[in-house]
Amino acid sequence: MLSSMLVFAFALLLDSTDELFQIFADGAKTADNISPLYRFDSFDTLILSLYFSVLALLAVYGAYRIKQVIDFWRYRHIEPKPARVFDDAELPRITVQLPLYNEMYVVERLLKAVTEIDYPRERLEIQVLDDSTDETKELAHATVERYRREGFDAHYIHRDDRSGFKAGALENGMKQARGELIAIFDADFVPKPNCLRKLVHFFTDPLTGCVQMRWSHINSSYNLLTRLQTILLDGHFVIEQTVRTRAGGFFNFNGTAGMWRRTTIEGSGGWQHDTLTEDKDLSFRAQLMGWRFVYLLNEDAPSELPVEINAFKAQQHRWVKGETEVGLKLFPRIWRAPVPLRVKAEMFLRLTCIISYPLMILVSFLQFPLLVVRYNSGFHSLMLLDLPLFIFSTLSVVLFYGTSIYTLDGRRMTRLLYLPLMMALGIGLAFSNARAVLEALLGHKTEFVRTPKYKVEAGKDETWKRKKYKGGRGLLPILELAASVYFMLAITYAVRMELWGTIPFLMLFCFGFAYMGAMSFLQTWSVIKRLQDFWRPLASDRRA
Repeated sequence: MLSSMLVFAFALLLDSTDELFQIFADGAKTADNISPLYRFDSFDTLILSLYFSVLALLAVYGAYRIKQVIDFWRYRHIEPKPARVFDDAELPRITVQLPLYNEMYVVERLLKAVTEIDYPRERLEIQVLDDSTDETKELAHATVERYRREGFDAHYIHRDDRSGFKAGALENGMKQARGELIAIFDADFVPKPNCLRKLVHFFTDPLTGCVQMRWSHINSSYNLLTRLQTILLDGHFVIEQTVRTRAGGFFNFNGTAGMWRRTTIEGSGGWQHDTLTEDKDLSFRAQLMGWRFVYLLNEDAPSELPVEINAFKAQQHRWVKGETEVGLKLFPRIWRAPVPLRVKAEMFLRLTCIISYPLMILVSFLQFPLLVVRYNSGFHSLMLLDLPLFIFSTLSVVLFYGTSIYTLDGRRMTRLLYLPLMMALGIGLAFSNARAVLEALLGHKTEFVRTPKYKVEAGKDETWKRKKYKGGRGLLPILELAASVYFMLAITYAVRMELWGTIPFLMLFCFGFAYMGAMSFLQTWSVIKRLQDFWRPLASDRRA
């Protein structure tokens, strides 16, 4: 449906703008009828200077990604090993914390998985940290009580005050926890039975503060969005996290699917509430204190991906804003810390790479005037500068995600076909994530918006569309659709001027913004309609 809409809109643009672009074409060819803007070299210089300056900055982060790929191949065989293995008699007590906020569809799945974990029951404590305001409260409480009757050391802890959000819930749970080690699983995870035994033995090293597992995905093939998210997340967990731990850089706990030493949390200042990514905040503070972190690439924790575009955008907004907040809070301290310069440089690039989203918006708006300038100045004369910048800023993406796909899939590289769409998805996030960066830079605080979970596991289960917890309000979809129309115009102009080499890249921008905007509207409208269909019979019964 979306592709048909795009084709129709593009055809309409071709027809309605034919005369307009013919004027540009005739003027460019005769050099006598060009717009007055192009009589001055200063305009051309301004456009090109802005474009290549932004592209050069993006190329720096492209080079950073290429460096990560090189380091990955360098360190890929250096797998972490525990100092020794605990005897069964000396296994430490573990508290498993399960933070919840309105998770009625997945709470039973989560608790079932946790109670099936292979670990001595007398040394396993389960805390359900519930800040819910809906039916989740009763469901979670009843489920915990059922497992308590079966002999599990399970506790239901509810807060009416959601202060500190997830960090506040974890902090509150710590006050009552009895475990030496703290394992954390979010509501969308389904931990495997052997997960705690895979993690616990690394704590035989007294300097180990945290151990993190790789995320895997139980609904990765549900729809196009989940397929693209899987590629994005696999790049992070396969390349970035592996390189940072094995090359001696700063590594971060991912908020779930990991285990902490209790004294590490307490000695590093505890869970703090002043950023939206409390996991990164605590991770960096702990490593500044000298604690070591371990990442297990070959041990995974299954999780559920968002299947709805608005939930995905909200999640990305939270992560990007939290990353910016952590950078503002901790980078001055990291720069002054007695750590190697290469670690500081890596942290600088890591914590500032989110600036690529505002830069992407600037690049987007420069595309149309850039096409006109290129046509008049001679397209091929700029290729010597374009090519190296293109290699670092675009080819780096292919190398980065291609390596992660190869690592997980081996010679079955069919997921490479999704890379252009994955790049378009990243472009489509530009407005939402640029807003997140600006909010953080301006000190604008917002609440922790959790990602809705619907228990979508496999197949084509559409029942989530009738469930609660939907979002999607705001003006961003309008901006995204407007940007897609802008790029349709740019593509039309490129076709008229026969600038064929630019068209594939313009199409990435066009599809990315169109997909984000259109799916936000379509899914929100679909949800509203389905909810109306669901509630209408109930309302009729009540009136009767």
